[in-house]
Amino acid sequence: MKSEILYQDATGLAELIRKREISPVEVMQAHLDRIEAVNPKVNAIVTVADDALKAAKTAEAAVLQGHELGPLHGVPFTVKDSIDTAGVPTQRGSLVFKGRIPDADATSVARIKKAGGILLAKTNLPEFSFSFETDNLLSGRSNNPWDLQRTPGGSSGGESAAIAAGMSPLGLGTDLGNSVRGPAAQTGIVALKATHGRVPMTGIWPRAPRRFWHVGPMARSIRDLALAFSQLSGPDGLDAFATSAVPFDAGMGRSPHRQLRVGWMVGPGFGPVDSEVAATVQAAAQALQDVGCLVEPVRIPALERDFANDVFNRLHVMEMKREFAEATAGRSHDELYRTTQRMLTRPDVSMQDYIDAELAVERLRDGYAEFFAKYDALITQVLPIPAHKHGVDALTINGQTVEVSYIRSAAVPLNVTGLPGISMRFGTSEEGLPINVQIVGSWQAESTILHLATMLESISPVRHLHPDV
Repeated sequence: MKSEILYQDATGLAELIRKREISPVEVMQAHLDRIEAVNPKVNAIVTVADDALKAAKTAEAAVLQGHELGPLHGVPFTVKDSIDTAGVPTQRGSLVFKGRIPDADATSVARIKKAGGILLAKTNLPEFSFSFETDNLLSGRSNNPWDLQRTPGGSSGGESAAIAAGMSPLGLGTDLGNSVRGPAAQTGIVALKATHGRVPMTGIWPRAPRRFWHVGPMARSIRDLALAFSQLSGPDGLDAFATSAVPFDAGMGRSPHRQLRVGWMVGPGFGPVDSEVAATVQAAAQALQDVGCLVEPVRIPALERDFANDVFNRLHVMEMKREFAEATAGRSHDELYRTTQRMLTRPDVSMQDYIDAELAVERLRDGYAEFFAKYDALITQVLPIPAHKHGVDALTINGQTVEVSYIRSAAVPLNVTGLPGISMRFGTSEEGLPINVQIVGSWQAESTILHLATMLESISPVRHLHPDV
């Protein structure tokens, strides 16, 4: 029974709890036991909530007493350690914030709790959420449960590793350049970066550059993403970017009344891509065609004119550098992880380069708008390669060596434009590593991409695969 609990999705656990087939206490204890058994190897969990089991007992009493239950009643969830949790340390992967305990939950945490979710634990991240690898001086390095010598990604790498290893059924991560979608791809789980502003960032640090930051659900099924998003979305009156009140229906699996048009591409505009990854994207496109979508290869000229990764690099440095400098004022460099040190010493971007990059963002948005005038969705890679080894500063992809930031080349366009995207597994490399694809929709079109992801999930060749850790 314990193994069935550990790899059941959050929606399924909530249904079983509601039917009284399992209790919230059983579910919570199974995950606490799993953390004790597996986390020493994976190092995804940094803090277990002291009252997790007590909260599960309260949830069990509510079931037995016939109370009205939320859609996630009794289900444990984990939270990246940059997201505030009331009474539970939120240390941002840094010695600078060691021992910091917030007074209030982030809006996203509060909303999952309101739906009945129970905070289980906080998960590891790079210092200040700023790296492609989850490592820091406070809680150390997280490992990929598919291969402990590889990274689970960054910056939500602890979250992705915890879910993949059966330590959590549902989590919250943040995404600035690829940080829920990339780690999901490296560990074979699913993640949603919704349209910018759909989910408030209140209670999350750093905030700069806030126009690119997102918070989103990470899970092991598409229906979990839909359910979590239905609870997370909407204004909170505090985050000025979170103004969209467009309704979202978690029952998005209903078929549209017309044939969906889907484009697919692996480039140009994204840099080099591994042949196995490219083949997986094409396989996903073919699968959608086989189930009735109109699918064809496409190009988006705006991506070829303005390389989004370079645009992003010019824009985020100035704002993040200032935020980091303020947070670390008076602290020794020895207390800061190397990625933070690098950021603080990076040269400033000239005003002309900054303005040119902002204009490039407008061109990219226009380019995607032109694409979505003809198509309902776009299928691409999430990352150009499967999970890489720890500690790399450069990647060799199809014989071409590029800096490690190229890993986000297909993901970061959605951050600078604010478009929604889903990361989901659809393949496996020759080395046995997960390969995810990315489903991109137009602004506010989460229902469309969740519907397409549900279709892909139902015919996926890699359903129900879990790491042996």
